[in-house]
Amino acid sequence: MHDGRSLLKTLPLQIASQLASAIAKGEFEPGHRFRETELAERFSVSRASIREALRLLEMRRIVSILPQKGARVTQLSSKELHDLFAIRASLLATCSRLVAEQCDDAKAKALQAQLEVLGAKVKNADKYIEQSGRLIQLIAEMSDNPTLAGYVDDLALRIGRYVRMGLLAQERRTRSIAAWRELIDAIIRGDAEAASALHYHLALRNRDAALKTFEEQQRA
Repeated sequence: MHDGRSLLKTLPLQIASQLASAIAKGEFEPGHRFRETELAERFSVSRASIREALRLLEMRRIVSILPQKGARVTQLSSKELHDLFAIRASLLATCSRLVAEQCDDAKAKALQAQLEVLGAKVKNADKYIEQSGRLIQLIAEMSDNPTLAGYVDDLALRIGRYVRMGLLAQERRTRSIAAWRELIDAIIRGDAEAASALHYHLALRNRDAALKTFEEQQRA
């Protein structure tokens, strides 16, 4: 069953969104080559729709398309990752500041509920990573700034698999949930400056952990 929002999307855009989500979750590794015939069968669509979907992903720099070589999942450099994470940290800090400035009882309850779910999943990497993404999405939506939320969503798709690297270790998730609790508390009490700073530093700590894992994998 499709919701109203998905029905507004063109077919290639829907396919691009699903592929981007799969890439963010690690289903397709950097360098993976997409074959149009296989994707057309997977989604039960024409190869023309697949080509358009891949072009949309190329525009977002999620895949690279080269003549005679097809589309491959983009492999980012350490510098590119550093820069993208820095942008992400600033965007998330802005989201949390905006939510803190207008947080009411309904938003506070919603944030607390999602935080409790996050805390319950701290021992499971996959579930924790998925829930932290939902909490970020909730805060972005609560910012009441669709353009800002759109940027956050686009970045999540571009570097989702690397964000994941920063939360694989149990120690990182333990520190992460402690930081999240401070952040949500600041938002609920309306301390916009604290909320902004806390989310900024939370995102940068995730960046540092992700880059460390990424660079270790590059050397292996």
